[in-house]
Amino acid sequence: MLKYKINLALVFWLISLSAFAQFKLYERGHDSYTAGKYEDAIRNFSEYLTKYTRDKSLDVEVYYLRALAYYKSNNFKDAVPDFEEALLLGHTNKGNIYWFKAKCQAQNGLDKDAISDYTSALRELGSDKTIKAKLLYERGLLYYKTGNQVAAKEDFQTGLLLNPGNADLTREFNKLGNVTIAARNTQEANSSTSQPVIKKDETKVKEDNKVKKSEPGGTTNTTPVTATSEPAQPSLAEFYKDEKRYALVIGNAAYPKNIGALRNPVNDATDMAKELQASNFEVDLLTNATYGQMRAALLKFKDHIESSDPEKTVALFYFAGHGLRHEDENYLVPIDAAVEYEDDISRYCFPAQRMVLANMERSNARMNIMILDACRNNPFPALNRSVEQGLGEMRRARGSFIAYATAPGSVASDGNGRNGLYTQELLKAIRKPGLTIEQVFKEVRANVLRLSGDRQNTWDSSNIIGEFYFKFK
Repeated sequence: MLKYKINLALVFWLISLSAFAQFKLYERGHDSYTAGKYEDAIRNFSEYLTKYTRDKSLDVEVYYLRALAYYKSNNFKDAVPDFEEALLLGHTNKGNIYWFKAKCQAQNGLDKDAISDYTSALRELGSDKTIKAKLLYERGLLYYKTGNQVAAKEDFQTGLLLNPGNADLTREFNKLGNVTIAARNTQEANSSTSQPVIKKDETKVKEDNKVKKSEPGGTTNTTPVTATSEPAQPSLAEFYKDEKRYALVIGNAAYPKNIGALRNPVNDATDMAKELQASNFEVDLLTNATYGQMRAALLKFKDHIESSDPEKTVALFYFAGHGLRHEDENYLVPIDAAVEYEDDISRYCFPAQRMVLANMERSNARMNIMILDACRNNPFPALNRSVEQGLGEMRRARGSFIAYATAPGSVASDGNGRNGLYTQELLKAIRKPGLTIEQVFKEVRANVLRLSGDRQNTWDSSNIIGEFYFKFK
């Protein structure tokens, strides 16, 4: 017993020593960056991120500082993914991150992406007139470069209104003197004069409000019409007509032999995307996606939902493919995941709660829906000790509905037909009009249980307020 206690104490001491050594790596990286030794900073930060027992709460700052070090070393290509990681991990300085990322994209020759990032930076930093004018100037230059002279002139003009007399804005605006900016619609100040008033003939009105009634004896009376009908109540479709719906749908199947290819996920994702489009979602579909493609799509998805009115926005994320549970986090596996050791999981796979769900929650959309058809076999059997079976139940984020193909800790089969069993039944339920989201997934659960012979029990958890319908009656 004493030997066991001594060994346990030794383990804790070694873990503490390792954590301290890793924190020193972070400190050295930070100090090197502050001193302008960017190559040293990159080396220390990179080594820190390989450590399995590091304090992962520091990752967001490490990615941000390493991105800045790349940027200041003129390594714009490697800076972009680190800026993207910092955004996905929820760095508080996202306005400036979008600005730096825009500059990197422009240096990399990706003008369209740069314009998009400038637009995101304007959304985050637009309250400061001086900064907004500078952002408009830089975006205007890109518009001009890409041949969109009207948009360029609009940016330069808006910048001058914010910062009159600015020499750069004035010069560029004057260059485009012959370009006409389309007039914007303005609301009339006096609505009483915006439209003519049409008066009906009073005699005609009186006649219209009477019904002639023939009585016995040949006499005719007129009886006033009394209105008794109630005002029509708006339908569900009318009530939700201004709702914006965005979906990111990913299906990964073409995994290498060491992970194991899957039969259904591409079909599942393709069919789900089509069905969501029929339910008025704007859908971004990815199939057989790499880590970089998934990261870029998640950022685009994040920008969509953050730039919309949160009270009228619904965000939906669907993933079919390999998933795994490791250290109390569910990870989604891209097709290029090079996982040999435990610490590779957090580097090459996407943390579903920390990156995907957390960003959906931060958007304050009125409803966030996450659907994971990823509860298959362990894709990394060599790491059997550290990888738990199936997916785990995630913390319910505010305003979120999270659905799993099977219960926590269980696995689901890939399926033998076009679709996996779970997605097959989900597609059927979504097509039924007038069902609330809870009714949809209750129906899915009942059908999957029945068709699997009670072997597959779907799971969902909800923290939503209000209703959601895929299809209205």
